[in-house]
Amino acid sequence: MHPLLRMTVQRLAFGLLTLFAISLFIFLAIELLPGDLTEEILSQSATPETVAAFRRELGLDQPAHLRYLDWLGGALTGDFGTSLANGREIGELLAARFGNTLFLAAYAAAISVPLALFLGLLAALYRGSWFDRFVNVATLSSISFPEYFVAYILLLFLSVKWGLFPSIADFGSGADLGTMLYRTFLPALTLVLVVTAHMMRMTRAAIINLLAQPYIEMARLKGASPARVILRHALPNALSPIINVVALNLAYLITGVVIVEVVFVFPGLGQLMVDSVAKRDIPVVQAACLIFAGIYILLNLAADLLAIATNPRLMHGK
Repeated sequence: MHPLLRMTVQRLAFGLLTLFAISLFIFLAIELLPGDLTEEILSQSATPETVAAFRRELGLDQPAHLRYLDWLGGALTGDFGTSLANGREIGELLAARFGNTLFLAAYAAAISVPLALFLGLLAALYRGSWFDRFVNVATLSSISFPEYFVAYILLLFLSVKWGLFPSIADFGSGADLGTMLYRTFLPALTLVLVVTAHMMRMTRAAIINLLAQPYIEMARLKGASPARVILRHALPNALSPIINVVALNLAYLITGVVIVEVVFVFPGLGQLMVDSVAKRDIPVVQAACLIFAGIYILLNLAADLLAIATNPRLMHGK
């Protein structure tokens, strides 16, 4: 078997094992939540007979390990059950909301990835200049503030004071692409400000680290311009760490949008999970958490494989 294929199989097996452990943790964490789910749904005034019948209907009268195996078996086949809040199939709820989350993540990625690479290359090319110092200060500032703070600052100025963009990012159904891009600009900009800094700083650091290598000095001695040295000689060898940090930030864009979706009332998977927690809609919470975990694991696997593909030396230990 080819070494890269063998490593792919090994990483995939490890990812599945990790996902199994996460599913067990999710189930146990929800089991340890205080209060009784049936009483929360039926209210405190429900009779013991009504509570017992409802527990049997939900399968809560079964032992915890049997309920976990039943839930896990359904998740493996794509059947997450029925929402306790509205009686709809959980798969339908997740499909609609997950599509919105993917759109928001893709919107932010389309801006942040090229911008981060461009700024990182320029900062490395003009290291020590006023531009380099300004970009570093700006990126450090954006990293220092939490997402909700950045979101509320953007809301205050771009929505409340200047009225340039709507404060609520719900574009409804049937909206055209222009309307969707306009109404989701503020949450996308919030994510861009948060993730661009990490990718830009890694790009800059990776390029600067390679500029001290002997082959870079040789290229300079041959008369290559600074731009050619970076783009032609340094960047291809810096792709491995850059790809890793880009993939990790893409994973964050999909799995870490919960706070941003709540602030802008965006109808994504994160907002659905928060609403379900408030309603004690446990099956929906479990399914959303499992999907987030699966996506994060897959993107990490893709980052490892792409990094190895661009730098095969990483396949062999020192």
